[in-house]
Amino acid sequence: MSFTKHIPNLFTSMNLFTGSVAIVFAFNGQLHIAGILVLIAAIFDFLDGFAARLFKAYSAVGKELDSLADLVSFGLVPGVLMYSYMEQSVPAWSPELLEINVLPFLAFIITVFSAMRLAIFNVDETQAENFKGLPTPANAIFFISFPIVMYYGNPDSYTYIIVQNLLNNFSFLVLITLLFSFLLVSPFAMFSLKFKSLAFAPNQLRYTFIIIVLLLLIVLRIEAVPLIIIIYLLLSFVGEKLNRI
Repeated sequence: MSFTKHIPNLFTSMNLFTGSVAIVFAFNGQLHIAGILVLIAAIFDFLDGFAARLFKAYSAVGKELDSLADLVSFGLVPGVLMYSYMEQSVPAWSPELLEINVLPFLAFIITVFSAMRLAIFNVDETQAENFKGLPTPANAIFFISFPIVMYYGNPDSYTYIIVQNLLNNFSFLVLITLLFSFLLVSPFAMFSLKFKSLAFAPNQLRYTFIIIVLLLLIVLRIEAVPLIIIIYLLLSFVGEKLNRI
């Protein structure tokens, strides 16, 4: 087997390695670094698929390895991040187990549903072009955007203030944990960013999304990241209703 056949698995392994390191930083309270590492893992995740298509290096082992790596980087890391935020805002009446608050454990529902999402994707042959349910990388980017906004954002901006207030609200943290966990395994169609051609007609949603993302990044910069995922969801729902996915 030529070396090029191993390149996709090399990128997948880097995805897994980066996600594993992100967990260490997250448990050490350096949540923004964990978030950045997840973004780097997402780049490796993109590169492994790109390399597989470029070199036609598809394999059953590579597919399983990709899911295992994604579970760590895009399933476990977001769970750890949300656990940290829940632990900081947990209500006083939270029950304890061995002097540890139990309620923040709800954050790992994200990890469980991420595993379910990846398992479903592996056996569902209808998701070759688009997705059913929110992809785990997009879900992870939504959650890791919070520490990134809090660290790099402008403390005087409305976005920063809103995110800060929401992160101190335990009920909100539980709500988005449950909502996005549901979206992971939901039957809703979600468009992918895979272009078969550059023609506008079959890629209306993709081009619209890219344009909106660029505008948001220009106007809001790093604070645009959580809004980008929300826009992705809204466009997917609109596209499904208009049968354009």
